[in-house]
Amino acid sequence: ILLKHQTNLFKALSDPNRLRIIKMLQIKPLCVCEITDILGLAASTVSTHLNILKRAGFIEDYKDGKWINYSLSKNINKPVITSLMTSMHFILEDDEVIKNDRVKLGLVDRIEICRR
Repeated sequence: ILLKHQTNLFKALSDPNRLRIIKMLQIKPLCVCEITDILGLAASTVSTHLNILKRAGFIEDYKDGKWINYSLSKNINKPVITSLMTSMHFILEDDEVIKNDRVKLGLVDRIEICRR
């Protein structure tokens, strides 16, 4: 069971869009519409990615008024997750896609997105 669980952790990290989501959430919590806008994907696709990351224990969600925000998990009871998330701070830092996502992250406005 342990091997299967840890394999699922790495599977959750095996998709470029999920890595991009984690890198964005290192900066600040985001709602689905913000992540969708930055990634340029359908909301249903982003929701699927978020569910995979959440089930694996990498992220969590919380309600903030009418928004559901996603953030990195604060579950320190899982040393494997903590270790992987610590490593994620150093992974892909110089990647152009990640750098572009950070620029977009500074410009994204959930209220403006909802007006469209």
